[in-house]
Parts: sequence; structure tokens; C-alpha cells
Amino acid sequence: MLYIQPHAMPSEPGSPGMLRSRVTDADDLFFYVDIPMDEQTRRLHRTQPGDELRITYFTAEGVKHQFVAHVHAMRKDSISQLVVPKPNPDDISREQRRSFLRVEAQLEIAVRLGEKVRFTALTDDVGGGGVSFRCDRKWPIAPNIKLSCWLLLNYKSGAVSHAQFDAEIVRIVPVEPHHNLAMLRFMDIQDADQQKIIRYCFEKQLERRKD
Repeated sequence: MLYIQPHAMPSEPGSPGMLRSRVTDADDLFFYVDIPMDEQTRRLHRTQPGDELRITYFTAEGVKHQFVAHVHAMRKDSISQLVVPKPNPDDISREQRRSFLRVEAQLEIAVRLGEKVRFTALTDDVGGGGVSFRCDRKWPIAPNIKLSCWLLLNYKSGAVSHAQFDAEIVRIVPVEPHHNLAMLRFMDIQDADQQKIIRYCFEKQLERRKD
């Protein structure tokens, strides 16, 4: 999965928001990429050869990578694709931390502990490697406990999605008179669900930069 920012000023009329795409093929020199979709309008973004793109992707370990590329050409087989030159490894910026982008967000999360305990809560922050949520202290949670969770994601475009995962409680912090803050790390999550969360976080980060 790729997250793409075209070379355009955010204040310019008609400037696109975050674009999302994916690599469908590659050879020794080029990546072949689906036509990017604008997450705000849900429309395909018209891209021409020579356009400059800032491309971000995350490895499975959560390391963020970024590089700038110019569209080399368009490939038209059964579907149209962008032809993007592979960057020189020295031109790829890499975060030194092995961690996912994390953003503050109040999202609804459904939690299951064992067969009998189920409750809903609101997240405090979310990221590609885990989440934290606040819940009533009556619930029997503690560090090292395993939970099954369903997270409701609301995107800027109005689209709604769910991400399902199993997680381990890393830490519990008492907050407010009757609540705990539970900090979780993912233990078992499908790539597609993890990408949904990363997409949400990246979208939020772009919104804040524009503000």
C-alpha cells in the first residue's frame, strides 16, 4: 500500500487530499502502480507523465519510508497504471524508530475478554502497532491479558470501516475518578486491517499539517 502526496500546495484551489494506491507489478527499473484515489472525493486522481509524487509506505515492522519520484509513463493493459522509477536506496528516507505513526483519536472500540466479558470503550490514541482506550474500572483487565477487539474507523471522506485484531495489554494507568487507560499492542491482525488503521492515522496527520 502506498500513500501519495502530489506536488501541490494545500491551499491551491482543487488541490487533492491524501491519495492512496498500491503496487501491482515491478521489474528491475520500475514500479507499476494503480491510478491513485483521492480519499476526500473517492475519485481517481488524474496523473500525467512528469508529475512529481511524494510516496510513503510502511514495512511490516512498522518502519516508515518516504521518497520522491516523477511519473515516468502510463501503462495501459486491462487497466491503466502509473509507471514509477524505482528510487535509489540512498534517496529513500527512513525513520530510525521501529514504530508506527500514532495519532490521538476517540474511536469506538468493542472489546472481548474470554467468553463472558464484553464491553465498548473509546480510544485515546491509535496506531499501526497498537491502540489505547479508556474504560470503567469495573472491567477485569490487567497487564499481559489478551483481548479481542473490533475498532470502528471513520474516514474524512465519510467512509466507515472496521478493523479486527487480537491484542495484549502492555500497561494500565488509572485516569479520572473511575476509569483506566489500557495500552495495547497488536498480537494478531490481518494486513488489510492494519492498513486500514495506518490509512486512518496518515489521513489524520495530513489534516493536522494543513491546519
